Amino acid sequence: MIFVVIGKDKAGGEPRRRHRAAHLEFIADHQAPVIYAGPLLEDGRMVGSLFVFDVEDRAALGAHLARDPYFAEGIFETVEVYESKWMVPEREPGLLAREAEKARAAAG
Repeated sequence: MIFVVIGKDKAGGEPRRRHRAAHLEFIADHQAPVIYAGPLLEDGRMVGSLFVFDVEDRAALGAHLARDPYFAEGIFETVEVYESKWMVPEREPGLLAREAEKARAAAG
C-alpha cells in the first residue's frame, strides 16, 4: 500500500537540527519502503518532511515510523498520513487509460 506522510516541524526547528543526523542514518539503513522522501522548504528553510512509502499495511508503516528518530523523538508539530494509489509513472501499462474509462463511465 502507498502512504503519504507529511510532518510539519515544531516552531523554531531546533528538534529537527538535534535529530537530523540520527534520522538520516536511520533512513540510509532503511530505504526499502521509501519511494520518495525529502524536506518541505519555505524560503529555503526546512519546515517539515514529506515521505511516500510502499508498505504492506498501516501497521507496517507505524512500525517503520516508530523507529525513525524524527517520529520517535517527536520533532513534528503535526503529522498527516494518507493512503494513496500509485498512478504516474504507470507501474502497470494501460492503468491510466483504464482509470480514464472508469471516470468517463462514472460521469455518465
